[in-house]
Amino acid sequence: MEAMPCRNQRLGPAPGPQDEQQPPVVLAAATGGGGGGCSRLIRFAEPDEGGESSPSPDSSSGSNNDGGVLVEARSPAAEIGAQLKLLPMNDQIRELQTIIRDKTASRGDFVFSADRLIRLVVEEGLNQLPYTECTVTTPTGYKYEGVKFEKGNCGVSIMRSGEAMEQGLRDCCRSIRIGKILIQSDEETQRAKVYYAKFPPDIYRRKVLLMYPILSTGNTVIEAVKVLIEHGVQPSVIILLSLFSTPHGAKSIIQEFPEITILTTEVHPVAPTHFGQKYFGTD
Repeated sequence: MEAMPCRNQRLGPAPGPQDEQQPPVVLAAATGGGGGGCSRLIRFAEPDEGGESSPSPDSSSGSNNDGGVLVEARSPAAEIGAQLKLLPMNDQIRELQTIIRDKTASRGDFVFSADRLIRLVVEEGLNQLPYTECTVTTPTGYKYEGVKFEKGNCGVSIMRSGEAMEQGLRDCCRSIRIGKILIQSDEETQRAKVYYAKFPPDIYRRKVLLMYPILSTGNTVIEAVKVLIEHGVQPSVIILLSLFSTPHGAKSIIQEFPEITILTTEVHPVAPTHFGQKYFGTD
């Protein structure tokens, strides 16, 4: 009996060269003369294979030509490296980011929007994990060629703000084991110090989803990764899940651990550092 295709298989005939997807650009439509103008911004955050990045909503555009038809911009993520991965930007994500950054947003709206954004990041983080192909039989008797994730994954939250992401991970992986690290910065030296760490005993065999929503300086995450390395975890199997990052924070982490993967929704010089206090109601 014919097998049903997997979710990533293309149906129908193979596309020709003319059907290949073109790289995303920022399109700006302008009107001539004295009439008003309007523009449409197509936002993508993922760098392409050649190292060039797609436009981001906060990117500054290059000089416009006389026709004002096409402008390409460079994302900060492309300058940091391929280990930094951004969720493809869309208006839904942009609205959630806006509510989280809005100082007038109620705590209820803030938590609701944060949980939605966390879920999107967690889902994409799981998509970075390895899987194997498998075949199952459907209730109608057909063979379906699909995939299943390999076992041996765990989460680690950096307390306290990282704990906000735990429920999102459990909603996607009901039985996943989650460890914790407590790191605080010295008020005078601003150096991070580890106060508490508890992991699954076999964490050295697992892929680790490290959860910390805001990457500001990167110092806290660097100390957390050092603790994981002391417990036998290699940086290459660590996927850092965050919501917002500064260019300095992401760059510092990748310079210290070039093999680590960082997944976030936005790279911006100003991070919403009030996140933990507002989420847990201690602001």
